[in-house]
Amino acid sequence: MTLTFEQARECVVREVRPLGALETVAMCDAVGRVLAESVAADRDYPPFDRSARDGFAVRSADVPGELRVIGEVRAGTVFEGAIGTGEAVEIMTGAPLPEGADAVVMVEHTRREGDRVIIERGAKPQENFNPRGTEALRGAVVLNAGTRIGFAQAAVMAMVGCERVAVHRQPRVAIVPTGDEIVERGETPREFQIRNSNAWSLAVQARRAGAIPEMLPIARDNYESTREQIERGLEADLLLLSGGVSAGKYDIVERVLADLGARFFFDRVLIQPGQPLVFGAVREKFFFGLPGNPVSTMVTFELFARAAIDKMNGIAEPALPLTRAKLTHEFRHKTGLTRFLPARLSANGATVTPQPWQGSGDAITLARANAFLVAEPDREAWAAGEDIRVMLA
Repeated sequence: MTLTFEQARECVVREVRPLGALETVAMCDAVGRVLAESVAADRDYPPFDRSARDGFAVRSADVPGELRVIGEVRAGTVFEGAIGTGEAVEIMTGAPLPEGADAVVMVEHTRREGDRVIIERGAKPQENFNPRGTEALRGAVVLNAGTRIGFAQAAVMAMVGCERVAVHRQPRVAIVPTGDEIVERGETPREFQIRNSNAWSLAVQARRAGAIPEMLPIARDNYESTREQIERGLEADLLLLSGGVSAGKYDIVERVLADLGARFFFDRVLIQPGQPLVFGAVREKFFFGLPGNPVSTMVTFELFARAAIDKMNGIAEPALPLTRAKLTHEFRHKTGLTRFLPARLSANGATVTPQPWQGSGDAITLARANAFLVAEPDREAWAAGEDIRVMLA
């Protein structure tokens, strides 16, 4: 079955389900994992009216004016007492607002003379401080289940005192390269052979997606070897096969899978690179038959296999890292396919430049790129300066 890019991605997201297995890990081991339970605030945040500026805590009704300074308060301390009419307390960023104050005037807008402070501008109630509970009230959810844990999420978990957290089990992903022409990376290839680069790129991509990669031996271009490695691969949660899915005489991956009782959801996608892409399930395990050319392998993983891993990890709606940028020069392509082509996105993300490449075997150009230009299938040309979609690498 041949699908468009959108149809194929929707199919993957629709069919794949979370693994359902959970584990509890220490917070320091949770980074990159996906929360299986929500995290709640253990108290109000901030837990007090917190100054957002260095300056003076005042009663807004008293300014502008000249006020008597009756003390100071810094982060980690509390002012013992209350501010009365005509009084102020020097306050530092992060310190609790003294009783009686309802505003903070920035130090830049004041002039200190002994125990007096002269404030020549007014202040509104609640100015320059964060009222108690405005970030989160006690018991409120601060991190939802299904959230991938990054540095900001780790900070929130530490803030609320979370030492251990329930996360989804990482899927095990078996990687099977196929082909008689492939030798392992430590070998010296003959003139008609290539080293096994696909397994290594897929292992890095799988790990980056939050999975545990397991590289299996090369499946040779015969039925017995291919079936043996597929059988081994089906012991994992997800099977990735590289090569052997085109229409050639020795492309036998689909035949082996069919003999094992596989259901095929699609076997071709209207994209470049990566048209001969197979997705299906066998023995309640999902598999992808990825094209064998290196760029095709890497692109189809990012577009489809990563979404499957996200779903297994408990992410409900996997998202592509898409943005828009202006082309540095004119771009044309033949309509009919959605193309994902190597490109360089400028440092500020404003412009994008397609990179000259030699086709889906050109991994060197892809390694020099930092993004993919996304050419829509129903549009033939873009002028220099026009916006175009870009997928981050």
